[in-house]
Amino acid sequence: MKKLIVVILSVIVYQSVEANEHQVQELLGRMSLEQKVGQMIQAEIQFITPEQVRQYAIGSVLNGGGSYPKNDKFSPLVEWLNLADAFYEASINSHGDGRGIPLIWGTDAVHGHNNVYGATLFPHNIGLGATHNPSLVGEIAKATALEVRASGIDWIFAPTIAIAKDDRWGRTYESFSDQPSLIEAYTPEIIDAIQGSGLAATAKHFIGDGGTLGGEDQGNAEISLESLLEDHGAGYIRAINEGVYSVMASFNSWNGEKIHGSHELITGVLKEQLGFDGVVVSDWNGIGQVEGCTNSSCPQAINAGIDMVMVPELWREFLQNTLSQVEAGIISESRIDDAVARILRMKFKLGLFDKIKPSSRAAAAVADIEATRAANKKLAREAVRQSLVLLRNDQNLLPLSPNQHILVIGSADDIGKASGGWTLSWQGTGNTNADFPTGISIYGELKNQIGNAGGTIELSADGEFQRRPDKAIVVFGEEPYAEGMGDVSDLRAPDLERVTNLLLSLKEQGIPTVTVFLTGRPMWVNPVLENSTAFVVAWLPGSEGGGVADLLLRDARGQVQFDFLGRLSFDWPNDTLNAKNNQQPVEDILFPYGFGLSVSSMSSTELPALKLKPTVANSSSETVASVMIFNARTHPDWEPYIGERLDWQQRYVNADQLSKGGQLRIRRADTKVQEDSLRLIFGGDGSQLNQWYWQSQDPKDLSGALEEGSALNFTIVVNTYPSEEATVRMDCIYPCSAAISITDTLHAFPKGVSSQLAIPIQCFVDNGLRIDRVDTPALLVTKGALDVTLSAVNIGVASEASIKVSCD
Repeated sequence: MKKLIVVILSVIVYQSVEANEHQVQELLGRMSLEQKVGQMIQAEIQFITPEQVRQYAIGSVLNGGGSYPKNDKFSPLVEWLNLADAFYEASINSHGDGRGIPLIWGTDAVHGHNNVYGATLFPHNIGLGATHNPSLVGEIAKATALEVRASGIDWIFAPTIAIAKDDRWGRTYESFSDQPSLIEAYTPEIIDAIQGSGLAATAKHFIGDGGTLGGEDQGNAEISLESLLEDHGAGYIRAINEGVYSVMASFNSWNGEKIHGSHELITGVLKEQLGFDGVVVSDWNGIGQVEGCTNSSCPQAINAGIDMVMVPELWREFLQNTLSQVEAGIISESRIDDAVARILRMKFKLGLFDKIKPSSRAAAAVADIEATRAANKKLAREAVRQSLVLLRNDQNLLPLSPNQHILVIGSADDIGKASGGWTLSWQGTGNTNADFPTGISIYGELKNQIGNAGGTIELSADGEFQRRPDKAIVVFGEEPYAEGMGDVSDLRAPDLERVTNLLLSLKEQGIPTVTVFLTGRPMWVNPVLENSTAFVVAWLPGSEGGGVADLLLRDARGQVQFDFLGRLSFDWPNDTLNAKNNQQPVEDILFPYGFGLSVSSMSSTELPALKLKPTVANSSSETVASVMIFNARTHPDWEPYIGERLDWQQRYVNADQLSKGGQLRIRRADTKVQEDSLRLIFGGDGSQLNQWYWQSQDPKDLSGALEEGSALNFTIVVNTYPSEEATVRMDCIYPCSAAISITDTLHAFPKGVSSQLAIPIQCFVDNGLRIDRVDTPALLVTKGALDVTLSAVNIGVASEASIKVSCD
């Protein structure tokens, strides 16, 4: 360890801008404590106004995923600029009292300026990793920076330089590779491109977010400090060497301690040993996860070395609490001064004190946004072409001649699915092709090229066709997700059984098939791979699906348009789990890092031995004693639904969603961290039932839960008491069902306080539940009004703090 640190220190010297240091110290000396703490606050644009920025001398704002000016998803660029100008002008309104420090606006532009309608969406990082092309990635970072600049924003929360070690992690697609060498090569290119464009870059998330046990998002990295730096520190070393302006702290823990509260890592390692003297910014309400802290109070995080605190909603409470903590000596004023000095230095480096408003800076950098976007579309299409990885190509099937009849099956005409998470909304859900006015789907470009070459094309959702095809293209993959919602319990690809049966049917009919897999991680696809003539990993290509079509098809003359250049930047699994230890990453590798075929590869290339019976998670018995249903996200064993008379099975897709009848609204909510809960707002008028529930297509034997005396447990906040009877049901394939009223219990809970509700499983059994075939483990139904927030639902032993519902 000592030798490693010596080597690091001998290489890295992070230089301050000496010319601005006098200005920084002079300005710092004129500021009151209130103004200093105000500079340390980063609030979300939905929860603060320009006037409040002026009044409290707030240092920064951000727009979270799915947040826009006027809360309008379709806000044109001028609205972004107008809001940026309003915040800026409010911040420089000094009144001669030491205020007047320009505000800085930050955003997550992680695959293009992905929150802005009409922006170019590039492949996610996992796809860019497969290009193994640092200069291309640098060009993309510059293109993104230009579009961000054009919206009046000065700070990009990128690059993500995490090294994903366990592909079950829901943020694997934000990682370029599972190997440090590729991260080291990409990092300086991205930082130079962003900061060379006059914006601040952010190396994130420090540190070990990709190394948690079981791939759990915001989980625990159990690793020595030496291994932490060797396995996960490569990108940060390069970032600091390149002069990155900011580093974002990670949500995860290191050996049980939340990194947001770790003085050892943030101050000891990052600032002192690695020599970083830029700004350390917290993640969204990340301080609230530190032991003894809340989302509005955390001296531990500031003392650990956090300089700017991302406190989206409760920023006023945080301001007052922090002032009190400084006055009480819990936080030293010297720590406050150090944090504010770092923030001021970054603002000077960006030229924010030059008194040029964001819209003017944007106009100077991007004279013609339409021309910029047109150029970026071409770049994005090239990036897609270079990212695709060919895993199988029997009979030299690819590329296909366009002069024939081709059947396209599945998700080929869904730009939102191809773009994944962090696309117009945080989770990437709720989008249609109309939301991408300049984009084109995979099917859209296939149709263009095949039609222009004299061929014909047919689109089918399920494989049925009107005319027998010469060839078939099957597109399937993961639905969009982002952090918190994307973790999986194993690496089994979604929809495997259906797609495999479809491929078998096509094979029996003698129709050669190309399978295109849309995915944010390597996954176990062996049954599909076995039954595909050709198999292409397209990752999450973004809005330019034409890049996929370019590689699947020859030109009208029958010539190869582009060869497959993509090579895996992750190992590809031959199993769903680690057979020896389910908590560890898969060790059985089908295709190694760097693998990928090209069109010129021999048709006789054989597949490695495919494991077709994957490892099953360890289980102590055949019946289940404890069941996770929801904990920040729905467990993969279940699907969430809204039900009412117009549609009793309306699938919920992690959006702000209304029932078809309009009397039930479901949206994500914050309890401990960003969008870790579900808010159920029943607006019934007594005329009909409205229900929320989780269900599985495969009923489960929960006899073990009965034997253990378990309960159906809810972590719940009552926002509004029920106006009519509220009932919880468990179903054993309806109409087999059992219901328990919780009306009186909900009325007994204090409003706005997180409480524990437990309903003994025996109550449901006594009311008719068949415990050996439960398909709906939790259903909440009422005819009236009710507003509750759920942060966890499970079956297990009730906690001592739980309020237990009587079976009577």
